[in-house]
Amino acid sequence: MARASKDQTQAYQQAVQRVLPPKPIARNTLMAFLVGGMITTAGQAVMDLLLATGLPRLDATRWTSAVFILIGLLLTGLGIYDKIGTIGGMGAFLPITGFANSIGSAAMEFKREGWVLGVGAGIFQIAGPVVVYGLAAAMVVAGVIQMLAGARAALGMP
Repeated sequence: MARASKDQTQAYQQAVQRVLPPKPIARNTLMAFLVGGMITTAGQAVMDLLLATGLPRLDATRWTSAVFILIGLLLTGLGIYDKIGTIGGMGAFLPITGFANSIGSAAMEFKREGWVLGVGAGIFQIAGPVVVYGLAAAMVVAGVIQMLAGARAALGMP
């Protein structure tokens, strides 16, 4: 099979650009900002409420994350989160609710294939890379912190 030349590829890209409608970048950016801002504002409100009950900050943070994961899963199951994502774009998918949506969507999609090989394996197609790169980043950061602590100790700094 012959590959397209550079000129053919450029001509194709130009033809596609003529047919596609223009992207409303300013509108998409504004909607992502507003939707993401509303989600994070709601998260802060939940955390403030939990702190007001006397819950320690670390526990309030953990409960806030759990509540928003549950909300993301619930809205995904009801078919509402996809509509929020259509309106808010990355503003809806960047917070923890978006991660919950991606896992919930995969679980719903693979449910018919069974609980272990369907749901169990399906959710890790989405969550797996996030977990792997999250752990890798955590290890790098921990290594840097340990090296800095060792350097400070070697220099006699507190």
